[in-house]
Amino acid sequence: MPLRLRQEVQALSRQVALIAALRPGQWVAWLIVLIAAGIAASGSGLGPQSAPILGLVVLTIGLWATGALPEHVTAVLFFAVAMFFGLAPAEVTFAGFTSAALWLIFGGLVIGVAIEATGLGQRLARRLLQAMGHSYRGIIFGVLAMGIVLGFLMPSSMGRVVLLLPIVLALADQLGFADGSPGRTGIVMATALGAVLIPFAILPANVPNVVLYGLSQTLYGQVPTYGHWLLLHFPVLGLLKAVIVGGLILILFPARPMPAVANQTPKPISGSEWRLGLILGLALVGFILDFVHGISPAWISLSAALLCMIPALGLFGPKDFSKVNFASLVYVAGILGLGAMIAQSGWGARLGEVVTRIAPFDPAQPLVNFLALSGTAIAVGLGTTLPGVPAVLTPLASDLAPLTGMSLDSVLMTQVVGFSTPLLPYQAPPIIVAMQLAGVRLIDGSRLLLATAAITIVFLLPLDFLWWRLLGMF
Repeated sequence: MPLRLRQEVQALSRQVALIAALRPGQWVAWLIVLIAAGIAASGSGLGPQSAPILGLVVLTIGLWATGALPEHVTAVLFFAVAMFFGLAPAEVTFAGFTSAALWLIFGGLVIGVAIEATGLGQRLARRLLQAMGHSYRGIIFGVLAMGIVLGFLMPSSMGRVVLLLPIVLALADQLGFADGSPGRTGIVMATALGAVLIPFAILPANVPNVVLYGLSQTLYGQVPTYGHWLLLHFPVLGLLKAVIVGGLILILFPARPMPAVANQTPKPISGSEWRLGLILGLALVGFILDFVHGISPAWISLSAALLCMIPALGLFGPKDFSKVNFASLVYVAGILGLGAMIAQSGWGARLGEVVTRIAPFDPAQPLVNFLALSGTAIAVGLGTTLPGVPAVLTPLASDLAPLTGMSLDSVLMTQVVGFSTPLLPYQAPPIIVAMQLAGVRLIDGSRLLLATAAITIVFLLPLDFLWWRLLGMF
């Protein structure tokens, strides 16, 4: 073999070896980067800024959805690319850092560390064990029920997650579920979905609900009532979905509790536990009564964190601050900044218009229309995250009503079916926060949400249509 040819073969062999040495996650990451770069460079009539923004959206969502990079690293990548290429103003790119949601999370992180440091979480977990027993099935459904009950009391899904998670993690410790174990993952996801997913059936419980409520009033003078919303959505999207979520958790994350301290005599409650319990009680009252005093749950959470950090109260020492998971804050800020960029660029509205144009609407086929509208909301949620669904679709509702032969109220309410059916965790920041705080793998959360969405689309949506028809919505 000629020397030159031998050298070329050897060089090619080294390149092949380098490619073969890439781990699966690296393959996925590079593939997403190449696709995003191709979209950004193509332009294809989208405008000088639209194509690069779409490329960055695909890159960021692709890396989050696949977990090819740590979530906070992807968030920093989003910030860097957006600012380096001037794709959006700083106040849009970094909108997450000025969002009340970020400070609600920060307060919850501090409170969680204080609950662990004082031992209050372990005490509350033992009380929960006494109430629920040591059956894994009973614990999963008990945790789901706690989230749903708080959905009627607290208007903030993030607040519910922040309040419940430290207690539930202590419960997992009591049951012998180590970090990364299926049992711990199951309890955390029951907390997240019970506190976030199921309460979509309760009008003031989640941000997308409130956005839809406000836009319906502003654009059409049509205000959904609490009772109408609850009757329409809670039987199927609330109770039945909760049963399905619980069953899927038992199947996907099977576990057998092995209580570590079941026979230990509990110690007398300490002064620090009393003080922390008082702070938590005041915070809960503040969350519940926000419609009276008008103070954001974020500032209540931040104030509670401040009280926990006062040295004289002895709840949170200097070393405890290092336990606060700041990576979660960066990740959530990235999600919120991405949502702001999508809204500011107009890509969310474009997506909604494209999807509605290709949907098979037919006034003579109410079931097809119901499924098409619900599917449209699900698809838009993939590109805008859940709070963006009503922002994109509500202005289109007056045009969709005559196309489908449905009432304006029915068209608007199909959005709830859609944004209560996320396919991936990144669409719902409170779910992501719960997973981040508890160290749940993205793939595990994605498996559960995809399975829940599949059963919802195949089984619950037709059943929901029949329920709506029984209520006279068609």
